[in-house]
Amino acid sequence: MPNDFEAKLGKEFTLYAGEYGASPCKVTELNPKDSLSFDWGKDWTITFQLKQIDDSTTEFILIHSGWDEEKETEFGQPHSVIQGFMDDGGKK
Repeated sequence: MPNDFEAKLGKEFTLYAGEYGASPCKVTELNPKDSLSFDWGKDWTITFQLKQIDDSTTEFILIHSGWDEEKETEFGQPHSVIQGFMDDGGKK
């Protein structure tokens, strides 16, 4: 998604999610070469973790937390509907 992200702790930025609109975000954790977290919209947190396995291999872990079947996004979409899109790599 297009964005104006900068890797700075506390930096606010926007993810432009096409037809779903612009989502406000904020960098909440920054550990260079290890992890990065940001709040996405009003409910979600995205965390990227890197783990060095050996000299030529790095494990990448993506954690997308904050899902709640009872909640809707700021754009009125139920979390369950959005999760379905995410589970399919964002394809409709």
